[in-house]
Amino acid sequence: MAKSDLTSFDRSRADALSTRAGAHLEGTLDGRGLRVGIACARFNGAITTRLLEGALDGLDECSVGRSDVVIAWAPGAFELPLVARALASAATPVDAVIALGAVIRGETGHYDFVAGECARGLQHAQLTFALPVVFGVLTTEDVDQALARSRPDHTNKGRESALTAVEVATLLRQAPLGR
Repeated sequence: MAKSDLTSFDRSRADALSTRAGAHLEGTLDGRGLRVGIACARFNGAITTRLLEGALDGLDECSVGRSDVVIAWAPGAFELPLVARALASAATPVDAVIALGAVIRGETGHYDFVAGECARGLQHAQLTFALPVVFGVLTTEDVDQALARSRPDHTNKGRESALTAVEVATLLRQAPLGR
């Protein structure tokens, strides 16, 4: 048995466990009517544009209307939390934010500070505004790993982030969680 088999989600077991509760809430991938903000870093732009393309493909798959998607460019991953907060608190707020970036380890400790503070800031925005702020920021050891995680296929982490954003946004709309 592969390690992924040991840790993967077992739908039949989850369904059986749900019968032991009064309510079962789960998000869907039907993004019609959702407004989604994408905060995308320009630094390492050859990677982040691939992530953005994947995210837009994922939103298309979920039927999120193109006019309901806002893309905001940040200089780098460190600035993503501020841009995510601005999207969440805009006059026309979004239902979810997808933060896309690529922090690639170098020869100095800069990587640790940028990646950690980006993650902390995005989590803070998510909890402050009670809406999904999805961490679509690659934190890789090298460029090859970043390229592998941003391939133009179903494994693209930008696409995965878009699906997560839609699923959590639709989950939060359900009673008793309803926003």
